[in-house]
Amino acid sequence: MASPLDRVDTSTAHSARVYDYILGGKDHYLVDVEAGDAMCRHWPSLPVHMRENRRFMHRAGRFLAKERGIRQFLDIGTGLPTAPNLHEVVQEVAPESHVVYVDNDPIVLTHARALLQSSPEGETAYVDADMHDPDAILDSPEVRALLDLDEPVGLLIIGMLHFILPPDDHRLVRRLLDPLPSGSHLAMTIGTADFAPEEVGRVSEEYARQNMPMALRDLPAATSFFDGLELVEPGVAQVHKWRPGAGQLAVDDRDIAMYGAVARKP
Repeated sequence: MASPLDRVDTSTAHSARVYDYILGGKDHYLVDVEAGDAMCRHWPSLPVHMRENRRFMHRAGRFLAKERGIRQFLDIGTGLPTAPNLHEVVQEVAPESHVVYVDNDPIVLTHARALLQSSPEGETAYVDADMHDPDAILDSPEVRALLDLDEPVGLLIIGMLHFILPPDDHRLVRRLLDPLPSGSHLAMTIGTADFAPEEVGRVSEEYARQNMPMALRDLPAATSFFDGLELVEPGVAQVHKWRPGAGQLAVDDRDIAMYGAVARKP
């Protein structure tokens, strides 16, 4: 029987594995190390930026579970399991929560069991699919089994959108959001070069050299993804400034190249 690892291309860097390497993980290859080191030479703040993106996900997930009563979540572009994962965050608030993870990286698939350690009251599932094919996600047996689309859903697209290039970006986000009922929420982070244009521009060029082209968006472009939705205060903000907790570390704005926001579907 074929293993998911048979699909891994160790000759080319992969965004999830580069992310894993920079954050101190162990699930990467030499090509990912070389790419990550090159990116950090261009912008030494990249690890800080990546950690704050992850912390935004924790705060957004906790907010949706605690403040908005969301009990089912669809996480697009999950990445390699890094504790705490989304289900650990939301099930700490509401153990009965259901979480469906989605990613198309075979290495993530091999570690999916770590994403499936649900509380006894709740449930988790993993879908091996690509955001570029939203119908495959929405029609998957896992989504159909775990998510009741008559009840609000928390849709999370974290650290993913900068790899979704125009003109497909708005269409793909809306295709995932449209079937969700009123009261659902979209939580998303969106890459930007607004605060360190030269350094982040060089990182973007390095990603492109590694066959991972990205689209960086200014504030108006980032905000446009939430048109027709009700933004939660403070609206679209750098991720470290979105409802920071008491333990939030002091971070220089120039070290963060990601906007984040949460919005309710009316």
